[in-house]
Amino acid sequence: MAAARRLKTCAVSPAGKHSASVIFLHGSGDTGRGLRAWVRDVMSPDLAFSHIKVIYPTAPARPYTPMRGAMSTVWFDRLKISRDCPEDLESIDDMCSTLGSIIEGEVNAGIHKDRVVIGGFSMGGAMALHLACRYHPDVAGVFALSSFLNKDSVNFQAVEERLRAGLSLPELIQCHGTKDELVLHQWGEDTSMLLKKAGMTTTFHSFPGLNHQLSQPEMELLRGWILNKLPPTTSADSQS
Repeated sequence: MAAARRLKTCAVSPAGKHSASVIFLHGSGDTGRGLRAWVRDVMSPDLAFSHIKVIYPTAPARPYTPMRGAMSTVWFDRLKISRDCPEDLESIDDMCSTLGSIIEGEVNAGIHKDRVVIGGFSMGGAMALHLACRYHPDVAGVFALSSFLNKDSVNFQAVEERLRAGLSLPELIQCHGTKDELVLHQWGEDTSMLLKKAGMTTTFHSFPGLNHQLSQPEMELLRGWILNKLPPTTSADSQS
């Protein structure tokens, strides 16, 4: 079964005692190492912390329909790159189970679930939203960069159902470039609006002139948000 697969990962270890974790998912066709290198190139200093481990998994290669079935490292399949097409829930749910093993590994290492943040770029952000809204709503937060959900995503109903049941959900932060030509800014903004309408606490940040890419101002904003969600647990952590 796919859920038994172990994903390749690379990680940036904390300088001090490990007390929290971030799982950062790459976009379609990339790898964990590729995203990690991109982040390092964009940020000065690096996305590294005294107490937080940052984990970059790599999606397994699968036939990808928008590429006419060619193999690609994507988190899930879809009929086309469009907000109007239905979600391929079989591949999405399969990957949620696989990625869940990484979260479980952090918990087994002594990191509480509410000390884990999940996020990603582009398709990785969509994958993170499925994980956080439907499978692991007890994480500390979720972030989505240049990302999306399809207009009839099951996540909107999942959020509504949790809120009706009086259950909590993680906070979402989204960042999106106004010049994004692959995932249009309006698509990202509508995703945030629909999740907020469903009852999720969301914050949406626009970056003028930014295309479908990472930027240092965006990543500095994300760093601050991560530290707010996952503060050091001791003074020794913050001084490491």
